[in-house]
Amino acid sequence: MIKLLYFAALVDKLGLASEQIELPSNVNDVRGLVAQLKQRGGAWEEVFSNDALRITVNKQFSELAAPIKSGDEVAFISAWL
Repeated sequence: MIKLLYFAALVDKLGLASEQIELPSNVNDVRGLVAQLKQRGGAWEEVFSNDALRITVNKQFSELAAPIKSGDEVAFISAWL
C-alpha cells in the first residue's frame, strides 16, 4: 500500500484529500503512478496531465523518474489556482 495525499486545488477538483492504494506490480516510479491515476478518467486525467503539478515522495520534492515502493507516501500539490 502507498499513501497518496492531495493538496490545494486538487482536493476540490478530485473530491478527496488522501487515499491509500495498492501499488500495482508494474508501477515502480512516479511516472507510472501518474499514468495509473490518469486512467481513472475525467478530472483525474485533467489533473495529472498538468505540468504545473508538484510531487513529493516521502516529503521530498521529486521528479517523475523518482522510484516508489509499498509503504511510501506520495503527495501531489497543485501549483495553479
